[in-house]
Amino acid sequence: MIKILLFARLQEQVGKSELRVQYSGQTVGELKEMLQKKYDFLLDNVMVAVNEEYAFDEEKLSENDVVAFIPPVSGG
Repeated sequence: MIKILLFARLQEQVGKSELRVQYSGQTVGELKEMLQKKYDFLLDNVMVAVNEEYAFDEEKLSENDVVAFIPPVSGG
């Protein structure tokens, strides 16, 4: 089981701040593709962190990983 943390617009689109999925063994990029299809949003400019460290699409996910999707935000 992988824990997914969503922030800002992603959290609003899904209606939750956290998801749990069976997805170990795949890559961050594959997880992004699955989420984009399932929830119909773009993750192109979103930063990804796995276990509180920034990650690239090629990184393999393991059981009990925590994956955070952090979209760009602006403030003023």
